[in-house]
Amino acid sequence: MKADLFKPLAMAPAYQQIFDAIEHQIVSGGLAPGDLLPSELDLARQFGVNRSTVREGIRLLEHSGFVARGGKRLTVTLPHYMDLASRASRALAMQQVTFRELWETSMALEPVAAAAAAIHIDDDGLAALAGNIARMEQAIEDIDEVVRLDMEFHEIVAQNAGNRALALAREPIGLLFLPAGRIILPRLKTQARILAAHKAIYALLAARDAEGARSWMTRHMADFKRGYERTGVDMNTPLDMASFAPV
Repeated sequence: MKADLFKPLAMAPAYQQIFDAIEHQIVSGGLAPGDLLPSELDLARQFGVNRSTVREGIRLLEHSGFVARGGKRLTVTLPHYMDLASRASRALAMQQVTFRELWETSMALEPVAAAAAAIHIDDDGLAALAGNIARMEQAIEDIDEVVRLDMEFHEIVAQNAGNRALALAREPIGLLFLPAGRIILPRLKTQARILAAHKAIYALLAARDAEGARSWMTRHMADFKRGYERTGVDMNTPLDMASFAPV
């Protein structure tokens, strides 16, 4: 007799089904940000469950950023992209993403973001980049601060690319540069190279030079890879392990 092809179905708990149903309404536009969610009593009636089950589903929605409590009523919200990104970054770290995988993905996304930003960035975006560069120049000897400002620079560029999907796609990858930066900078002291690259990219964005910005961002990312290779850490080592390598 042949072995079974299928396993028994695992039915999700009722509170998870409530979460899924309400999340679907929010994501699909049936419930818009600012709309009031029905009361717990009304939700219990509509779903045919008791109020305690509804409360568990609502807790999940609150934790995920889909609803917020204003007084006694719940209001529909959308999760901040950083909340989504941090969860995605944790998932990537748990999958033991390597520097090679991180770099290959960033090499695909960062130059595209820079080229798009050259077209779409406004005065406020340029001012944010200028402020970031000035703070990095002042904190050039503080490695942790330089790493943080490097991540912030790339985030500002992506946020000004005129494409929210692109910004969301690169954000969790960008957060994983934290352990990579902490591996490279203490060994090679490349803060000045990072600062120079950011200044060059900023000038091209201000000049609305999309191809120039793309080219310089590609060069910047290639330089980052060379720095990592010079540390002697295996590019196929998971970043969550590599970050603990002795300096």
